[in-house]
Amino acid sequence: MDTAEKIPVGISACLLGMEVRHDGGHKHSRYCTGVLAKHFSFRSLCPEMGSGLSTPRKALRLIEQGDQLRMVTTDGLRDHTDLMMDFVDRTLPALDSLRGFILMAKSPSCGMERVKVYREDGELMHRDAAGLFAAGLKQAYPLMPIEEAGRLNDDSLRENFIERVFLYDDWCQLVAGGLTPQRLIDFHSRHKFQLLAHCQRTYRELGPMLANLKARPLEEIANDYIHAVMEAMKKQVSRGAHVNTLQHMAGFLREGLSQEDRTLINEQIDAYLREDVPLIVPMTLLRGALRKVDQPYLQAQRYLNPYPDSLGLRNRV
Repeated sequence: MDTAEKIPVGISACLLGMEVRHDGGHKHSRYCTGVLAKHFSFRSLCPEMGSGLSTPRKALRLIEQGDQLRMVTTDGLRDHTDLMMDFVDRTLPALDSLRGFILMAKSPSCGMERVKVYREDGELMHRDAAGLFAAGLKQAYPLMPIEEAGRLNDDSLRENFIERVFLYDDWCQLVAGGLTPQRLIDFHSRHKFQLLAHCQRTYRELGPMLANLKARPLEEIANDYIHAVMEAMKKQVSRGAHVNTLQHMAGFLREGLSQEDRTLINEQIDAYLREDVPLIVPMTLLRGALRKVDQPYLQAQRYLNPYPDSLGLRNRV
């Protein structure tokens, strides 16, 4: 893909193989550089280097001081919190073009979750904090898909993150092109079956929200809408939810297909439910059926093509 066609995604610099860690090393993610880089245009940063620290440097950790988290060296001699927060405040406004972010786990700056927090005397208190940069990123961009590199080794988490990045990119393009009632309705229409798969409750709630776009200012409705969508998309799709969605789509094609085609599709949906085949098998049959049946509503559904096939994600779920 041409760089201009790739989706802009932020990433911790060490994951690209840059030697920016406290020990002068890196945490190169070959999946990010070898697979995702074909589709994502990565913008790398290292908050610790960006805040003025050198490499190698003293290792850092978070300590709880009153009701505040502080980032200090492990020997407790230097407090770099103010430097880090200055970097965060300066950097976050320039990240609004990004459609997602991949972070380095457990880092006191980049860890998305499960970061250790210590007492001032060095005793471990808990493991449920976010790094200072990661916390600022989540607060500034609540809609942006964020994930840790290590969690991308999990098939379901990887598929979920990448699906959200592509959907968020679609939303950002809508906003950049100008929000209108029709464009909002069109966005909802093409992502309907994704919503159905991820969260039936949100799927049912959003229809009435968009039924009367004159009830409130359009920007207000759109803001409530996309927050609900992105929250629903965080939920991993169960096998049963995929089956329900596949069967729902197959119902739209019932009249235009032969009995043989309908039977084959249903057999492979059942095989997927039994875990005999991956999701890509019944999905491919449905996509093939759409070449035989003129069904524009289904053809527009991003559920069938949420991201490039070359990523191979539905071969693993």
